[in-house]
Amino acid sequence: MAKKKVYYYHALSSPWAYLGWPKFKALIEKHDLDVVVRPTRIVPDNGGVPLRSRPQPRQDYHAVELDRWRKRLNMPLVLKPAHYPTNNEFSARMVIAADKLGLPALELSHALLHALWSEELDVTLPEVRIEVANRLGLDGAKLQAMEEDPDIVQAWHDSHAEATARGVFGTPTWIYEDVLYWGQDRLDFLDEALSAKGA
Repeated sequence: MAKKKVYYYHALSSPWAYLGWPKFKALIEKHDLDVVVRPTRIVPDNGGVPLRSRPQPRQDYHAVELDRWRKRLNMPLVLKPAHYPTNNEFSARMVIAADKLGLPALELSHALLHALWSEELDVTLPEVRIEVANRLGLDGAKLQAMEEDPDIVQAWHDSHAEATARGVFGTPTWIYEDVLYWGQDRLDFLDEALSAKGA
């Protein structure tokens, strides 16, 4: 029987992707999912609005929600980390490289997000990304070097183009059978859909 396929679009700077990982990981195990890893970024063409472009009241409320969720999930998270906003392309390319090699790309993704949001590390620095990968037992130097491979760079652009074409606007977004689930607080709905198909 074919595995259920879920596309996972997420920015390597998203606190919500960071907070959502433990529950998504549990769903992967529960449903034995085939996850298509698609690092991307917010898609303004589809209505996505970067945090620092939002009016101040919305930025303030964003922090309130992060505080609620970090407490609810009991996950370490700095509300205003030292190196956010950040350019997430470098981390994204490293994750794409890991995925290409059949390595645990999603574990690496979470580790990089943890480094940004919990440890307040500057993930734009190659040495930081290398160290984060090394902690997982991966060859950080090799993955970091692969970030500049033309096919990895193209895969990064293709991932964003695909997200745009499929109607993704914010991250994290999961797509299962062409239905979008945006935000880590929608994982229960994804779980229900996966369970219904398995009944």
